[in-house]
Amino acid sequence: LRGLHLQVPPAGEAKLVRCTRGAVFDVIVDCRAGSSQRWRWIGVELTAENRRALYVPAGFAHGYQTLTDDTEVFYLVSEFYTPGAETGLRHSDPDLAIEWPLPARAVSSKDDAWPLLSEIDGEGFGQER
Repeated sequence: LRGLHLQVPPAGEAKLVRCTRGAVFDVIVDCRAGSSQRWRWIGVELTAENRRALYVPAGFAHGYQTLTDDTEVFYLVSEFYTPGAETGLRHSDPDLAIEWPLPARAVSSKDDAWPLLSEIDGEGFGQER
């Protein structure tokens, strides 16, 4: 399981994500201050067979869980990776209540250390200028 990642302004980025081999459950979370949908998530299954792509607007956190072995995911991003602008949300946050289809077997230590919603000052988090 990878994510949930986003970059904040001035390096906020949009993404276009597609699974080119295997299958993933792809999730985005609205992190935009002032949004009526803030902290809500949607999840879609992207597979090589269904050829769907998911657009991830700037200000949304993004993550995915592989559903098959040997999965490959392809991204187009609107900004360069900027380590100082990177932030994220914990995939297992009970306040987000994301319904991942499988138990999380492998999560990086970085992704496991993202804050819970209860631990962040939400006003500027993920805000687009």
